[in-house]
Amino acid sequence: MSTEIQDDWLDQKLQEAAPYIEDDGFTVRVLRQLGQPERQVEFLRSFILVAMSALASALTYVLSDGGRFILVEMFRLTTIPTVWVVAFALASGMLVMAGGIFAAMYKTHQIQS
Repeated sequence: MSTEIQDDWLDQKLQEAAPYIEDDGFTVRVLRQLGQPERQVEFLRSFILVAMSALASALTYVLSDGGRFILVEMFRLTTIPTVWVVAFALASGMLVMAGGIFAAMYKTHQIQS
């Protein structure tokens, strides 16, 4: 039995087993008094995350001598022999293909069980 089907079955059984207990509208009144959760906290948290990421990126750029290492590494990549580039491309393609085959086999095994 797959996990999704088992979860659906479990949810259904739990809903059937726990009927709503009539409380004369008490639950509705309490929920109205609580109000909606504030979105401002989530916005502030998102803003802080973006701001800190931008600060870290700027600091990294400055400390790395203005990104000079990128130019140096790009120059080094242009001096690699063509045979090495072809071998790397072939190996990368084979690894991606093997990953796809394993993923397909795993998915097929899940569907069959």
